[in-house]
Amino acid sequence: MIYSSDQERRNDAVFAEHKAALARGEKRVLRTTKTGELHSYPADEIGFSPGRGHVQVQTWWGMGILGAFLGLLFLGSSVMFVSTFGRAEGPEWGALFAIGLGGFGVWYAFGLARDEYRAKKLRKERHAPEPGAGHVNE
Repeated sequence: MIYSSDQERRNDAVFAEHKAALARGEKRVLRTTKTGELHSYPADEIGFSPGRGHVQVQTWWGMGILGAFLGLLFLGSSVMFVSTFGRAEGPEWGALFAIGLGGFGVWYAFGLARDEYRAKKLRKERHAPEPGAGHVNE
């Protein structure tokens, strides 16, 4: 990366603005954008991409697809569990783990997808840049 005094000045100004917003009691997150510059995002503009761990899926529709696959796990495990009730051996109690895992996964993945969808919509309305994966220590 090439050192740029203009970019350094812009980053310093964003950092000062961010600290002032925090002092006023606003909930803000300081992140690097995809272009490498700093930006102070309101908490509702972040979604899940840079702020919640190291996710491999970074779009709301990608997380929706992941949630759909977990839904298939949930449904398949439920069918497997219910279909064993008529047999003499008894129910497959191990399927309850897969049912619980699939159900929690669907709930969590669609929650993340919803948050990212709303955040992306707000960023577009407010003309905010897309956040990058870089975390900034404040």
